[in-house]
Amino acid sequence: MDQDFPLVCVGGSAGGLDAYIRLLRNWPADLGMAIVIVNHLRQTATLLHEILPNYTQMPVRLITERLQVEPNCVFIIPPQRDLHVLDGEFRLKPISKPRGWPDVITVFLRSMSQHWQGKLVAVIVSGFDGDGADALCEIRDIGGVTVAQRLDTAEEPDMPASAIASGCIDYILTPETIPEAIRKITSASPPAQPAG
Repeated sequence: MDQDFPLVCVGGSAGGLDAYIRLLRNWPADLGMAIVIVNHLRQTATLLHEILPNYTQMPVRLITERLQVEPNCVFIIPPQRDLHVLDGEFRLKPISKPRGWPDVITVFLRSMSQHWQGKLVAVIVSGFDGDGADALCEIRDIGGVTVAQRLDTAEEPDMPASAIASGCIDYILTPETIPEAIRKITSASPPAQPAG
């Protein structure tokens, strides 16, 4: 399976919808990246795959077992499942932490760091708790890029604050500026030499 394109995990929960909309409105449909929205839900069904197509030209798909990871698509984790990636496909497993705050973002980030050959980007946006923070150093250690939503732009700053507190965040940005920053970071072209 082709894995030479960037895989971007956007993790959030409470207040995440606002961040996802602001992010996708500013995300060009041809950046050549797969975007995976890992919304840390417990009981409620997700409606993101019905809401988010209004804000992007990219296809938005609710993840099913063995769905192939493709660039220029937005993928949504289904509720009550842990998400993994293996051989260029998504794999779903029963949620490993059924009580308390789920750690589905951490689980997926760890799977990305172990099984995805292309570039990795982890983005943590609005939400309660600190899901995702424990895996950010692993993403960065293998050359991935980590981003947290700027706290004053998040409806619920707990999750990005926990990410920042991990000491493993490369960039702190507003949702609107994240796509352009990721494009620059993951671009294969070498940085321009300063003039003079």
